[in-house]
Amino acid sequence: MEDRLQEILMIALENDVTDIHFSIMDGSGEAAVEMRVHDRMRRLKRNPADLKLFHYLMYRANLDISNALQPQTGSFEETVGKERLSLRFAIVSGYRRCSGVLRILNNHSALAVEDLCADRETVEWMKQIPDHRWGFYVFSGPTGSGKTTSLYTILNSVKGKKIYTLEDPIEVVNESYVQLQINEKASFSYAEGIRQLMRHDPDLLMLGEIRDSTAAKMAVRCALTGHLVVTTLHSSSCAAAVSRLIELGVDEYQLRDVLKGISCQRLYDTPFGRKTGIYEFMDEKEVAYYFENRRNSGSFKPLKERIREAAEEGRIEEEEAKKDLA
Repeated sequence: MEDRLQEILMIALENDVTDIHFSIMDGSGEAAVEMRVHDRMRRLKRNPADLKLFHYLMYRANLDISNALQPQTGSFEETVGKERLSLRFAIVSGYRRCSGVLRILNNHSALAVEDLCADRETVEWMKQIPDHRWGFYVFSGPTGSGKTTSLYTILNSVKGKKIYTLEDPIEVVNESYVQLQINEKASFSYAEGIRQLMRHDPDLLMLGEIRDSTAAKMAVRCALTGHLVVTTLHSSSCAAAVSRLIELGVDEYQLRDVLKGISCQRLYDTPFGRKTGIYEFMDEKEVAYYFENRRNSGSFKPLKERIREAAEEGRIEEEEAKKDLA
């Protein structure tokens, strides 16, 4: 089993893959293994050992093999070549099918902020975020748009500051800052985590994702006390992200006081074999204009316009861009 695990992990590392998917159909006696390469699911050649590998991963992750119907998550470490990988294995069972995902938590190439996108104005906006002593910054977009990568890249550019993260779960392991994982069963929620971290005088606090009213309100409250807070949120645009925060119960006047910047992004393949982000963003001046006028200013360039320009200039694949321009 160890040889097959090493083989699959090597394929993942060579293709810069973070998630390896396992699927087992009842009565099939075998497991299908897939991984997402360049935004497309690639199925590995069938191997009779993969069903046993699935159970081996459950064992390594300290999951309850006798209770495979219960959703479970566990973690372990594995050395591949000279790399020590932090791995998380999660399983869930549906009708006649069992699914598992093995995530490589530290398989992220070291990116500079300049590597995130080709637009100089966007890069300069992101680079100045850690220079602020307080405020609230939100990175928004759909699942798989690179929000977390954007945040981690910015955090990795910061030197000489105390950084803490609250995540559910931890997506990328990094020893440069203190990472705390939410554990609701142990009464360690976002709210409790923020309360505890305020006693540690953080220079920058990253919340992995705002999913509910409590996390949204606590994030804004933290910024109101003079801290710098960055987070992610699911939304289709910067304006939609503002509306979403208000829907979650954040006081509009408080949000207006602390929101220093907000972005919305998409992730695309380039003709050069790598990925790039396309961002719309509202800086502090644009945020103030939006709250005052309930619309963006004439100088604001919306995401669709930026995507269209990137496709016309050949910076992203035109076929990929079409799905967001429809």
